[in-house]
Amino acid sequence: MTQDRDDEVGVFRALADPTRRQILEDLRAGELAAGDIAGRFPISAPSVSRHLGVLKSAGLVRERREGNRILYSLVEERLAASVGRFLSAVCPEQIVLRHSRRRGIEGEGKA
Repeated sequence: MTQDRDDEVGVFRALADPTRRQILEDLRAGELAAGDIAGRFPISAPSVSRHLGVLKSAGLVRERREGNRILYSLVEERLAASVGRFLSAVCPEQIVLRHSRRRGIEGEGKA
């Protein structure tokens, strides 16, 4: 396996878990502290921490320290690139259709 392929395997393994997908959805609104993320789930803080570690290892979230807090944010470009590459390989005609529709909608506003 190539390094790119290994990286993508990590992304899809991370996305396989519903708790991790929910964490990513929660981070769409912006940066959150680890404690705030943990408070949203009925599982232990160490379990949430493990989920965050998997997401970080996959490159889907980044962390930064602020005092004694760890803040997490979504790495949107990594998620979009990984899922986009997969979709373009599996159903390339759908990608072309989506882009065509989007251009049509954008073009309507310019007339």
